Amino acid sequence: MSSGTRGPAPRRNHEKERDTTGHQWLETQKVREKLFLFGVRRGKQSWAEVDEHLAELERLVATAGGVVVGSMVQELRQPRAATLIGSGKVEELRLALEEEGADAVVFDHELAPAQQRNLTDLLGAKVLERAQVILDIFVRAAKTREAKLQVELAQMEYLLPRLAGLWKHLERQRGGIGVRGGPGEAQIELDRRLIRDKIAGLKKRLQKVGVQRKTRSKRRQQFFRVALVGYTNAGKSTLMNRLTGSDVYVADQLFATLDSTVKALSNVPGKSTLLIDTVGFIRKLPHQLVASFHSTLEAVLEADLLLIVADSASEALDVHLDVVADVLGQIGAGSLPRRVVLNKLDAIKEEEKNGLAMLYSDAFFCSAKTGQGMAELRSYLESERCRWGQEVRRQWEAPPAVPSPR
Repeated sequence: MSSGTRGPAPRRNHEKERDTTGHQWLETQKVREKLFLFGVRRGKQSWAEVDEHLAELERLVATAGGVVVGSMVQELRQPRAATLIGSGKVEELRLALEEEGADAVVFDHELAPAQQRNLTDLLGAKVLERAQVILDIFVRAAKTREAKLQVELAQMEYLLPRLAGLWKHLERQRGGIGVRGGPGEAQIELDRRLIRDKIAGLKKRLQKVGVQRKTRSKRRQQFFRVALVGYTNAGKSTLMNRLTGSDVYVADQLFATLDSTVKALSNVPGKSTLLIDTVGFIRKLPHQLVASFHSTLEAVLEADLLLIVADSASEALDVHLDVVADVLGQIGAGSLPRRVVLNKLDAIKEEEKNGLAMLYSDAFFCSAKTGQGMAELRSYLESERCRWGQEVRRQWEAPPAVPSPR
């Protein structure tokens, strides 16, 4: 597939942002940064899947405030250690960047720090990878103190192995008689120590916030807790608003919400059922974010039931459900009771619904936007709450275990 221009994403204005180290991520100025996408096809991966990945990357770039001016894909049989792609493709990409007037290229593939540095030198342009765009979006979306700490921690851990690239102009002094261990190397090592200290400090601050979170969580143990989890932009927050009558922030964009929100299910006596809206998942989610947001995702581990919310209109529905299952496994929630909720029923035709019903026979179909299917979902949640209550009563009423004689 050769380079080609895609339609511009909706126009948005953002100021340039930097993290606390001064390291620049994605420049999203009022004059929007022009980005070129580069995808890689590996093994038996279909071209349709590659295109779907690039389309999602384009949405990520638009959410971050950039505009895509073109894309290119290479069928990669043997990755190159120095640059991932071969020298001929590097030159082809350099010419495409020049022709499209791109400010940077975003790889939809993880790059080793050395590969990123080498490509930057050879292309004469900024080289980003998908993880950096996601991190940039998280920086913008973080509103609470805990979310900001978690995102900053993820940034620091991502940045640590890439410090040499920030000091290329000094690192050229390394090696050779008279300059071995010179100021470039010293500056990099100093920065490494500063960032390690910063990481340690952020972890301590997050531990304190985590203690406060656990205190709040203990107060909720008397309630039936239902966590809404799913792929980003599946409509979890809209579903939360529909079921609770609340006004959680909703936007048709990726990662509109980062913080867990807890609301009581409306029209239920005693507010005995709590819904927990959590951060959305996405394929190739940077492991630094999964680790940093572990305390936020603890709300999922404490739930009595998981509702896996998915976009029924998505062509990648099965992939999205697999990604959610994988992340749940990473955080230790793989064995929790769950039920799939296929949202956005208003966006599909009746025959499409019938086809999905055959594949996902145990799923609930609904539209959080129109309210379709809400009565059935509410009835199910109430029956599960009653079952949970009976189990809790049995545990309380059970006689204490008698120790066996020695």
